[in-house]
Amino acid sequence: MEAFNFTPSEPSPFILMGIPGLDAAHIWISIPFSTFYIIGLFGNFMLLFVIGKEQTLHKQMHLLLCMLALTDIGMSTSVVPKALCIFWFNLKGITVGGCLTQMFFIHTVSTMQSAVLVTMAFDRYVAICNPLRYGAILTNARIAKLGLVGLTRAVLFILPMPLLLSRQPFCANRIIPHTYCEHMAVAKMSCGDITVSRTYGLVIAIVVNGSDLTLIALSYGLIIRAVLRISSKKAHLKTLNTCTAHICVMLMSYTPSLFSYLTHRFGQGIASHVHVTFAIFYLLVPPMLNPIIYGAKTKELRDKVGKYTCRR
Repeated sequence: MEAFNFTPSEPSPFILMGIPGLDAAHIWISIPFSTFYIIGLFGNFMLLFVIGKEQTLHKQMHLLLCMLALTDIGMSTSVVPKALCIFWFNLKGITVGGCLTQMFFIHTVSTMQSAVLVTMAFDRYVAICNPLRYGAILTNARIAKLGLVGLTRAVLFILPMPLLLSRQPFCANRIIPHTYCEHMAVAKMSCGDITVSRTYGLVIAIVVNGSDLTLIALSYGLIIRAVLRISSKKAHLKTLNTCTAHICVMLMSYTPSLFSYLTHRFGQGIASHVHVTFAIFYLLVPPMLNPIIYGAKTKELRDKVGKYTCRR
Protein backbone atom coordinates (compact mmCIF):
# COMPACT_ATOMS: atom_id res chain seq x y z
CA MET A 1 0.00 0.00 0.00
CA GLU A 2 1.30 3.45 -0.90
CA ALA A 3 2.45 5.47 2.09
CA PHE A 4 1.01 8.93 2.73
CA ASN A 5 4.26 10.71 3.41
CA PHE A 6 4.35 14.23 4.80
CA THR A 7 6.57 16.28 2.50
CA PRO A 8 6.28 20.03 3.29
CA SER A 9 8.51 21.15 0.43
CA GLU A 10 7.00 18.83 -2.16
CA PRO A 11 6.35 20.94 -5.29
CA SER A 12 4.20 18.38 -7.08
CA PRO A 13 0.70 19.49 -8.12
CA PHE A 14 -2.67 18.09 -7.17
CA ILE A 15 -4.17 15.56 -9.57
CA LEU A 16 -7.84 16.03 -10.47
CA MET A 17 -9.22 12.65 -11.54
CA GLY A 18 -12.39 13.87 -13.23
CA ILE A 19 -15.29 11.50 -12.56
CA PRO A 20 -13.90 8.51 -10.63
CA GLY A 21 -14.67 5.13 -12.18
CA LEU A 22 -15.84 6.64 -15.45
CA ASP A 23 -12.44 7.49 -16.95
CA ALA A 24 -13.15 5.54 -20.14
CA ALA A 25 -16.32 7.55 -20.71
CA HIS A 26 -14.76 10.99 -20.19
CA ILE A 27 -14.85 11.82 -23.90
CA TRP A 28 -18.55 10.98 -24.11
CA ILE A 29 -19.33 12.81 -20.87
CA SER A 30 -17.59 15.90 -22.24
CA ILE A 31 -20.18 16.21 -25.05
CA PRO A 32 -23.18 17.19 -22.85
CA PHE A 33 -20.75 18.90 -20.47
CA SER A 34 -19.43 21.29 -23.13
CA THR A 35 -22.86 21.65 -24.75
CA PHE A 36 -24.46 22.80 -21.49
CA TYR A 37 -21.58 25.21 -20.94
CA ILE A 38 -21.86 26.78 -24.41
CA ILE A 39 -25.65 27.10 -24.15
CA GLY A 40 -25.29 28.66 -20.69
CA LEU A 41 -22.67 31.16 -21.91
CA PHE A 42 -24.75 32.10 -24.95
CA GLY A 43 -27.96 32.52 -22.94
CA ASN A 44 -26.40 34.59 -20.17
CA PHE A 45 -24.35 36.80 -22.49
CA MET A 46 -27.45 37.32 -24.64
CA LEU A 47 -29.39 38.35 -21.54
CA LEU A 48 -26.64 40.79 -20.51
CA PHE A 49 -26.43 42.21 -24.04
CA VAL A 50 -30.18 42.74 -24.45
CA ILE A 51 -30.66 44.32 -21.01
CA GLY A 52 -27.63 46.55 -21.53
CA LYS A 53 -28.81 47.60 -24.99
CA GLU A 54 -32.46 48.30 -24.21
CA GLN A 55 -33.16 51.36 -22.07
CA THR A 56 -36.66 50.09 -21.28
CA LEU A 57 -35.12 47.09 -19.49
CA HIS A 58 -32.99 49.19 -17.14
CA LYS A 59 -35.24 48.28 -14.22
CA GLN A 60 -34.65 46.76 -10.81
CA MET A 61 -35.61 43.18 -11.64
CA HIS A 62 -33.56 43.18 -14.83
CA LEU A 63 -30.54 44.53 -12.95
CA LEU A 64 -30.88 41.55 -10.61
CA LEU A 65 -31.08 39.25 -13.65
CA CYS A 66 -27.76 40.72 -14.85
CA MET A 67 -26.21 39.94 -11.46
CA LEU A 68 -27.55 36.39 -11.63
CA ALA A 69 -26.20 35.99 -15.17
CA LEU A 70 -22.74 37.18 -14.09
CA THR A 71 -22.67 34.67 -11.21
CA ASP A 72 -23.82 31.91 -13.59
CA ILE A 73 -21.01 32.75 -16.02
CA GLY A 74 -18.46 32.95 -13.20
CA MET A 75 -19.60 29.67 -11.64
CA SER A 76 -19.39 27.54 -14.78
CA THR A 77 -16.25 29.22 -16.12
CA SER A 78 -14.41 28.55 -12.86
CA VAL A 79 -14.80 24.82 -13.49
CA VAL A 80 -15.50 23.89 -17.11
CA PRO A 81 -12.23 24.87 -18.90
CA LYS A 82 -10.11 22.79 -16.52
CA ALA A 83 -12.64 19.93 -16.56
CA LEU A 84 -12.55 19.81 -20.36
CA CYS A 85 -8.74 19.69 -20.26
CA ILE A 86 -9.11 16.59 -18.09
CA PHE A 87 -11.74 14.98 -20.34
CA TRP A 88 -10.12 15.80 -23.68
CA PHE A 89 -6.38 15.94 -23.08
CA ASN A 90 -5.94 14.05 -19.79
CA LEU A 91 -4.30 17.18 -18.27
CA LYS A 92 -5.12 16.37 -14.67
CA GLY A 93 -2.43 18.35 -12.86
CA ILE A 94 -3.15 21.63 -11.09
CA THR A 95 -0.78 23.58 -8.85
CA VAL A 96 -1.60 24.06 -5.19
CA GLY A 97 -1.97 27.80 -5.78
CA GLY A 98 -4.17 27.21 -8.81
CA CYS A 99 -6.31 24.75 -6.88
CA LEU A 100 -6.81 27.12 -3.94
CA THR A 101 -7.60 29.98 -6.35
CA GLN A 102 -10.19 27.87 -8.15
CA MET A 103 -11.70 26.85 -4.83
CA PHE A 104 -11.92 30.51 -3.74
CA PHE A 105 -13.69 31.61 -6.93
CA ILE A 106 -16.15 28.71 -6.96
CA HIS A 107 -17.28 29.22 -3.37
CA THR A 108 -17.23 33.03 -3.61
CA VAL A 109 -19.43 33.06 -6.71
CA SER A 110 -21.75 30.48 -5.14
CA THR A 111 -22.12 32.62 -2.01
CA MET A 112 -22.67 35.72 -4.15
CA GLN A 113 -25.37 33.92 -6.11
CA SER A 114 -27.15 33.05 -2.89
CA ALA A 115 -27.15 36.75 -1.97
CA VAL A 116 -28.62 37.62 -5.38
CA LEU A 117 -31.43 35.08 -4.87
CA VAL A 118 -32.22 36.64 -1.47
CA THR A 119 -32.36 40.10 -3.05
CA MET A 120 -34.66 38.78 -5.78
CA ALA A 121 -36.99 37.34 -3.13
CA PHE A 122 -37.02 40.73 -1.37
CA ASP A 123 -37.73 42.40 -4.73
CA ARG A 124 -40.79 40.17 -5.23
CA TYR A 125 -41.95 40.87 -1.65
CA VAL A 126 -41.81 44.66 -2.14
CA ALA A 127 -43.41 44.46 -5.61
CA ILE A 128 -46.37 42.43 -4.30
CA CYS A 129 -46.78 43.64 -0.72
CA ASN A 130 -45.91 47.31 -1.19
CA PRO A 131 -46.32 48.05 -4.92
CA LEU A 132 -46.95 51.80 -4.55
CA ARG A 133 -43.56 52.32 -2.91
CA TYR A 134 -41.66 49.76 -4.98
CA GLY A 135 -39.80 52.35 -7.05
CA ALA A 136 -38.88 54.38 -3.97
CA ILE A 137 -37.71 51.42 -1.87
CA LEU A 138 -35.78 49.52 -4.54
CA THR A 139 -34.03 52.00 -6.78
CA ASN A 140 -31.38 50.83 -9.24
CA ALA A 141 -28.71 52.44 -7.07
CA ARG A 142 -29.95 50.54 -4.03
CA ILE A 143 -29.97 47.27 -5.96
CA ALA A 144 -26.36 47.93 -7.00
CA LYS A 145 -25.41 48.61 -3.37
CA LEU A 146 -27.08 45.36 -2.26
CA GLY A 147 -25.09 43.54 -4.93
CA LEU A 148 -21.87 45.11 -3.64
CA VAL A 149 -22.75 44.09 -0.09
CA GLY A 150 -23.36 40.53 -1.30
CA LEU A 151 -20.00 40.45 -3.08
CA THR A 152 -18.19 41.85 -0.03
CA ARG A 153 -19.86 39.28 2.22
CA ALA A 154 -18.88 36.46 -0.15
CA VAL A 155 -15.22 37.52 -0.31
CA LEU A 156 -14.90 38.05 3.46
CA PHE A 157 -16.58 34.73 4.30
CA ILE A 158 -14.75 32.59 1.72
CA LEU A 159 -11.23 34.10 1.78
CA PRO A 160 -10.27 32.35 5.07
CA MET A 161 -10.90 28.94 3.46
CA PRO A 162 -7.94 28.96 1.03
CA LEU A 163 -5.83 30.90 3.55
CA LEU A 164 -6.33 28.21 6.21
CA LEU A 165 -5.57 25.43 3.74
CA SER A 166 -2.49 27.20 2.38
CA ARG A 167 -0.89 26.81 5.82
CA GLN A 168 -1.54 23.06 5.87
CA PRO A 169 1.07 20.40 5.03
CA PHE A 170 -0.14 18.23 2.15
CA CYS A 171 0.56 14.54 1.72
CA ALA A 172 2.65 13.06 -1.07
CA ASN A 173 -0.49 11.45 -2.48
CA ARG A 174 -2.41 14.40 -3.88
CA ILE A 175 -5.07 12.70 -5.97
CA ILE A 176 -8.45 14.49 -5.75
CA PRO A 177 -11.36 12.32 -6.96
CA HIS A 178 -13.19 15.28 -8.50
CA THR A 179 -13.35 17.53 -11.58
CA TYR A 180 -12.52 20.68 -9.57
CA CYS A 181 -11.03 21.80 -6.27
CA GLU A 182 -13.89 21.67 -3.79
CA HIS A 183 -13.11 22.79 -0.23
CA MET A 184 -13.48 19.50 1.63
CA ALA A 185 -11.91 17.49 -1.21
CA VAL A 186 -8.78 19.65 -0.92
CA ALA A 187 -8.84 19.65 2.90
CA LYS A 188 -8.77 15.84 2.90
CA MET A 189 -5.42 15.98 1.06
CA SER A 190 -3.78 17.48 4.16
CA CYS A 191 -1.64 15.43 6.53
CA GLY A 192 -2.19 17.99 9.29
CA ASP A 193 -5.10 18.77 11.58
CA ILE A 194 -7.96 20.17 9.49
CA THR A 195 -10.38 20.62 12.40
CA VAL A 196 -10.35 24.43 12.16
CA SER A 197 -10.73 24.44 8.38
CA ARG A 198 -13.44 21.79 8.45
CA THR A 199 -15.37 23.56 11.22
CA TYR A 200 -15.07 26.94 9.52
CA GLY A 201 -16.42 25.52 6.25
CA LEU A 202 -19.35 23.92 8.08
CA VAL A 203 -20.16 27.10 10.02
CA ILE A 204 -20.03 29.25 6.88
CA ALA A 205 -22.29 26.81 5.00
CA ILE A 206 -24.81 26.86 7.86
CA VAL A 207 -24.67 30.63 8.34
CA VAL A 208 -24.87 31.54 4.64
CA ASN A 209 -27.40 28.93 3.50
CA GLY A 210 -29.35 29.05 6.76
CA SER A 211 -29.69 32.84 6.87
CA ASP A 212 -30.36 33.19 3.14
CA LEU A 213 -32.98 30.43 3.05
CA THR A 214 -34.63 31.89 6.17
CA LEU A 215 -34.87 35.33 4.53
CA ILE A 216 -36.25 33.81 1.32
CA ALA A 217 -38.81 31.77 3.30
CA LEU A 218 -39.80 34.89 5.26
CA SER A 219 -40.26 36.89 2.06
CA TYR A 220 -42.45 34.21 0.50
CA GLY A 221 -44.39 33.74 3.73
CA LEU A 222 -45.31 37.43 3.65
CA ILE A 223 -46.08 37.20 -0.06
CA ILE A 224 -48.44 34.25 0.47
CA ARG A 225 -50.15 36.08 3.33
CA ALA A 226 -50.69 39.12 1.09
CA VAL A 227 -51.97 36.97 -1.78
CA LEU A 228 -54.46 35.16 0.44
CA ARG A 229 -56.00 38.52 1.35
CA ILE A 230 -56.90 39.07 -2.30
CA SER A 231 -60.46 37.90 -2.93
CA SER A 232 -60.13 37.14 -6.65
CA LYS A 233 -58.68 33.73 -7.55
CA LYS A 234 -57.59 35.13 -10.90
CA ALA A 235 -55.61 37.80 -9.07
CA HIS A 236 -54.11 35.03 -6.86
CA LEU A 237 -52.72 33.22 -9.89
CA LYS A 238 -51.55 36.38 -11.63
CA THR A 239 -49.69 37.54 -8.53
CA LEU A 240 -48.07 34.18 -7.81
CA ASN A 241 -47.13 33.81 -11.48
CA THR A 242 -44.70 36.71 -11.07
CA CYS A 243 -42.77 34.58 -8.56
CA THR A 244 -42.62 31.26 -10.42
CA ALA A 245 -39.42 32.03 -12.33
CA HIS A 246 -37.59 32.96 -9.13
CA ILE A 247 -38.90 29.88 -7.31
CA CYS A 248 -37.70 27.59 -10.14
CA VAL A 249 -34.25 29.21 -10.20
CA MET A 250 -34.01 29.04 -6.42
CA LEU A 251 -34.90 25.33 -6.30
CA MET A 252 -32.40 24.53 -9.07
CA SER A 253 -29.65 26.40 -7.23
CA TYR A 254 -30.16 25.28 -3.64
CA THR A 255 -31.31 21.66 -4.04
CA PRO A 256 -28.24 20.20 -5.84
CA SER A 257 -25.94 22.52 -3.85
CA LEU A 258 -27.18 21.24 -0.49
CA PHE A 259 -27.19 17.64 -1.71
CA SER A 260 -23.63 17.94 -2.98
CA TYR A 261 -22.47 19.56 0.25
CA LEU A 262 -24.13 17.00 2.54
CA THR A 263 -22.96 13.97 0.56
CA HIS A 264 -19.37 15.24 0.56
CA ARG A 265 -19.38 15.61 4.34
CA PHE A 266 -21.68 12.84 5.54
CA GLY A 267 -22.40 10.52 2.58
CA GLN A 268 -19.51 8.07 2.92
CA GLY A 269 -21.69 5.30 1.49
CA ILE A 270 -22.46 7.20 -1.73
CA ALA A 271 -20.30 6.34 -4.75
CA SER A 272 -17.80 9.04 -5.75
CA HIS A 273 -19.08 9.27 -9.33
CA VAL A 274 -22.60 10.00 -8.03
CA HIS A 275 -21.35 12.83 -5.85
CA VAL A 276 -19.18 14.33 -8.60
CA THR A 277 -22.02 14.08 -11.14
CA PHE A 278 -24.36 16.00 -8.83
CA ALA A 279 -21.65 18.60 -8.24
CA ILE A 280 -21.34 19.06 -12.01
CA PHE A 281 -25.13 19.29 -12.29
CA TYR A 282 -25.11 22.10 -9.74
CA LEU A 283 -22.45 24.07 -11.61
CA LEU A 284 -23.69 23.56 -15.18
CA VAL A 285 -27.44 23.04 -15.42
CA PRO A 286 -28.75 26.10 -13.49
CA PRO A 287 -26.55 28.54 -15.49
CA MET A 288 -27.92 26.96 -18.67
CA LEU A 289 -31.59 27.04 -17.61
CA ASN A 290 -31.77 30.34 -15.69
CA PRO A 291 -31.83 32.64 -18.77
CA ILE A 292 -34.27 30.27 -20.48
CA ILE A 293 -36.65 30.33 -17.50
CA TYR A 294 -36.59 34.11 -17.14
CA GLY A 295 -36.80 34.58 -20.90
CA ALA A 296 -39.88 32.35 -21.04
CA LYS A 297 -41.62 33.87 -18.00
CA THR A 298 -40.87 37.57 -18.64
CA LYS A 299 -42.78 38.81 -21.71
CA GLU A 300 -40.95 42.13 -21.94
CA LEU A 301 -37.57 40.41 -21.88
CA ARG A 302 -38.75 37.68 -24.26
CA ASP A 303 -39.93 40.26 -26.79
CA LYS A 304 -36.63 42.15 -26.67
CA VAL A 305 -34.58 38.98 -27.08
CA GLY A 306 -36.75 38.06 -30.06
CA LYS A 307 -36.06 41.48 -31.54
CA TYR A 308 -32.35 40.64 -31.78
CA THR A 309 -32.45 36.91 -32.49
CA CYS A 310 -35.18 37.00 -35.16
CA ARG A 311 -33.77 39.81 -37.26
CA ARG A 312 -33.64 39.18 -40.98
